[in-house]
Amino acid sequence: ELSGFRGTPVSPDPSLHTPGAPRAAPPQTVKQLLKELRQQKSREEARSPVLALPSPRLSDGAPWPGAAGTPQLCAVPHVSPQDSPGGSHGGRAPGLSGFQAAAIPGPAWPNPAVPWGEFGAPLLGRDTPEPYPEPQELAAARAALGGRDPQELLRQDEEGDTLLHVLCAGGLWALARAAAEALRDLGGLEVREHLGKTPLLVAAAAAAPEIVRDLLVLGANPDAADYGGRTALHLAAAYGHPEILQAIMSSGVPVNVEARNFEGQTPLHCAVLAHNASLQGGSGEGSRTPQERFRCVELLLQMGADSSSQDTKSSLTALHLAVRGGNLALAHLLLRQPGMAPRLVNMKAHGNTPLHMAAALPGTPSQEPLVRLLLAWGADPSACNLEHDLPQGLLPPGAPGDQLRLLLRSHRGSHRPPPTAE
Repeated sequence: ELSGFRGTPVSPDPSLHTPGAPRAAPPQTVKQLLKELRQQKSREEARSPVLALPSPRLSDGAPWPGAAGTPQLCAVPHVSPQDSPGGSHGGRAPGLSGFQAAAIPGPAWPNPAVPWGEFGAPLLGRDTPEPYPEPQELAAARAALGGRDPQELLRQDEEGDTLLHVLCAGGLWALARAAAEALRDLGGLEVREHLGKTPLLVAAAAAAPEIVRDLLVLGANPDAADYGGRTALHLAAAYGHPEILQAIMSSGVPVNVEARNFEGQTPLHCAVLAHNASLQGGSGEGSRTPQERFRCVELLLQMGADSSSQDTKSSLTALHLAVRGGNLALAHLLLRQPGMAPRLVNMKAHGNTPLHMAAALPGTPSQEPLVRLLLAWGADPSACNLEHDLPQGLLPPGAPGDQLRLLLRSHRGSHRPPPTAE
């Protein structure tokens, strides 16, 4: 019902609605403002070449109005809703590589580090310095926006985007930072475009970690959700953007890691589903690697995500989802979290334990390792689901299923406590 909502536009001049009053000029659009900034940038370019940036495009591939022969200001990716859950702001920001920290001090995340894991890997080497933008770039961006009426910056285009939304979608750190500074006291950090995304959500979906960190430190609501109930954590998890999670952690701003989208899922659920998809040959949401998606799960656990949280529609935990996807690496990661296995390994989702789900796998190569892993961590083979089925009753027919049936029968009555996580 909300998909057509364009956000709350800036109130026009009252004279526009006064009978008999002279017709006022229409309010300046975001595109017109971008055109003016391009022209100003052209005048400044000789003195400050750092403002030279890629060309923007409309959703149909056409350039911004008035762009012919004029150096362009920014690139605005548009991705169709079929390609990503982020809608028109679901693509990665162009020209970004790795995590770029904003030049704003912030406290470190208080939780202790989690080991990288079997398939985890840091995005940057431990000795790689974090790149910072050039100071003159930010100074030039502030100068370009400093003399403007803030109401101009708040105006929204036909998609509900303000200038800040556009800059966040393009991953343009300096201009986005300058615009956010100008709008922070005017509510401009919480304006929503037509899909309900605030600038923070646009930056998270566009993989612009330096902008995410800036917006949080400047006061953006870290738990803002779009019209699908997705927070910045959900978007980072679904797209496989560990650099966004790192940016949120480094900001020091508290964030609700147990927030639910409208499917009843936490960010951890989304991260597990995304990693499952990447292992099954799909690209998932975006084109991130399985290692990056695995890292998202690790970071969410480090941020304090509860792996025993159940989604509100099917009561599935992250372990249920991992096992159902035949994901041995994630099942191992979730079970070895300190103190979690005794509570997690025998939790039921509509009566089914993770062992039921492992037994129901259609003879995949990971089935036997998963069954053995769950048994080693204390899974109970005598647990019944709502149909009174034991896990062994869900095994596929044939020789592999028969071998696992014997394994489960041998463990009935000899239920052992799980090993201690190291």
